[in-house]
Parts: sequence; C-alpha cells; structure tokens
Amino acid sequence: MEDQKSSTSSSDPTPKVTGIGGIFFFSDNPKETREWYAKNLGLDTNDWGSTFESRNVANPEEIESLQWSPFKKGDEYFSPSKKEFMINYRVQNIEGLIKKLKENGVTILDDIATYDYGKFVHILDADGNKIELWEPA
Repeated sequence: MEDQKSSTSSSDPTPKVTGIGGIFFFSDNPKETREWYAKNLGLDTNDWGSTFESRNVANPEEIESLQWSPFKKGDEYFSPSKKEFMINYRVQNIEGLIKKLKENGVTILDDIATYDYGKFVHILDADGNKIELWEPA
C-alpha cells in the first residue's frame, strides 16, 4: 500500500489535484442564501460566503481551507460554462499540471494568475464545466 505521506507531501512535485478548494453555485439572492445558511445551519458567513478549515492529514501543521460561495445567478465568473456550479480544486505544481493538461488537449481558459493567497487558472472539463484550479501560496 502506498504511503499516504508520499502522495500528498508538499515535497511531491507530481502535478495533480490534492483536494477540494471551493464550491461555488448560483443563487437568485446570494445575500439571503448566506443569511439562511448562517441562521439555520450555523455557517460563519461574510460577503464571500463561508470558509471551512481543516488540517492536512499528511502534514497536521498545515491548515487547509474550503470556500463555500453563492454567486448571483448568471454571474459571468462561471462563463463559458452554462452550469449552475463551479468546483475549485486545490492542486500542487500548477505549472506542471497546466503543461500536462495542454498536452492532453484540455481547454485552458486563461493564464495562471498569482495572488497573495495562491495561483489560479480555469479550465473546462469534458462536460463543459468550468473548473477553477488553485495552488495555495
């Protein structure tokens, strides 16, 4: 059996998905949706949604996050996908992953953008779903 630490270690350069970084979905009224989830399910929400934190099982010192965010129905951020959701996948070696995806003929929608909290790029899967790839800083 493969050692779990070796497959998820930050020293592992393999370009791949390591987890879910966010769940984004359309809402007729994102503010009311956030308020409903706060009132009824206890989510700690802000203008962006809610952030869930957990620890990396292979490296317990590392805190990982998952962002939950309702978007106004029809928001162009999901384009060109016509779906009502978008998943953000946490990845390692985003540059290597983009190279691999290009070699496999995957549609890359934009260039890698770098922010204080990580690198992002968007792709389309085989069903036309827009996917956000995120390599945390």
